[in-house]
Amino acid sequence: MSSPLRSFIEVPADSHFPIQNLPFGVFQPKQEKPRVGVAIGDLIVDLSVLEELDHFRSPEFQGQEVFSGDSLNGFLALGRPAWRKTREILQRLLSTETPTLRDDTRLRERVFHAQKDVMMKLPARIGNYTDFYSSYYHAHNVGTMLRGPENALMPNWKWLPVAYHGRASSVVVSGADVRRPHGQIKPPDASAPIFGPTKSLDYELEMAFLVGPGNSRGEPVPIDRAVDQVFGLVLMNDWSARDIQAWEYQPLGPFLAKNFCTSISPWVVTLEALEPFRKPLLLQDPEPLPYLRGTNDFTYDIQLEARLQTSSMNAPHVITRTNFQNLYWSIAQQLAHHTVNGCNLEPGDLLASGTISGATEESRGCMLELTWRGANPLKLPNGETRKWLEDGDTLTITGWCQGESYRVGFGGVRGKIIASGV
Repeated sequence: MSSPLRSFIEVPADSHFPIQNLPFGVFQPKQEKPRVGVAIGDLIVDLSVLEELDHFRSPEFQGQEVFSGDSLNGFLALGRPAWRKTREILQRLLSTETPTLRDDTRLRERVFHAQKDVMMKLPARIGNYTDFYSSYYHAHNVGTMLRGPENALMPNWKWLPVAYHGRASSVVVSGADVRRPHGQIKPPDASAPIFGPTKSLDYELEMAFLVGPGNSRGEPVPIDRAVDQVFGLVLMNDWSARDIQAWEYQPLGPFLAKNFCTSISPWVVTLEALEPFRKPLLLQDPEPLPYLRGTNDFTYDIQLEARLQTSSMNAPHVITRTNFQNLYWSIAQQLAHHTVNGCNLEPGDLLASGTISGATEESRGCMLELTWRGANPLKLPNGETRKWLEDGDTLTITGWCQGESYRVGFGGVRGKIIASGV
């Protein structure tokens, strides 16, 4: 039996970033240009330095240098052979058995940066962004509020992964403030809509994946090759203005209620790092149409939490505990469906899961469900209550896979609500 993989970098057992993970992101040291890095413990490995020293000279990279730029897009375009080769090289360089970095103090000073000393950027140039609606319990809860339990799911929901196209330009990295949006709102007792700031600001606990090489227009991606297009996953918060949404969404769906801000985590966890936590996809009934039937389709055991901290609280309070396994539609099905009409995906495109809710009250992934549209306010430890998010509130989503004596985690995605300023 082989011994567990170990790094010469000391990483606590509860760290999200052990050598088994090695997530990718884009970081910017002070007064320097952004470049691509990988997280290990509290440090970042500067891949541009390793690239300059020819550590990535192999056929998988097609003679390209992809780590000195300000996005992962060039690397994403290379595909899984290059992704796997990079991971293999990094795990070897960072292991206790390899002296290259371990024993060279001057080289380590060039290669390693403390995470606390840099600014994290969006990991990719996101050309297109699609948000799915793939959690059965979320869809059922929302449908029950609107139409009653007998008609909770729309007739198409169990036949196809429902989605809408979002706004890529307003996707921001964790830590960016969230300004309360304005829009048209129609109060229940009013004969006409009014204009003003949303009074029903919500979070949505989601995950999303970045597309790799993409496909040509007119050429669908078969479901059994869909995961070849998926580089890795991030945490996501699809901020939502529920009162604006309620008035505008018919007949074409979300618009201003969603496109003002979407937050993602800076670190992208690869499918290779998630492989030990793969689980079979739950039985789907009715059986999907043939183009959505994958061979041994799967999901992942990813524990997820949302934590709320008001301006008067000393520490955040967990308000949601759920799991990625609560999604009905898989990432392979989402991507295959997205392209079945010939839609061309491109490197850096972002495809999101939709709110991830479970069967229990504590696993509901947004305030809309937790408070049942404001009817049952959330009670916080300091005595405050919340129907919706208020100015000064900070919402953080985190997630991780638990291995034996190590975690493969995603860090977090955080945003603070600030007043509209209008």
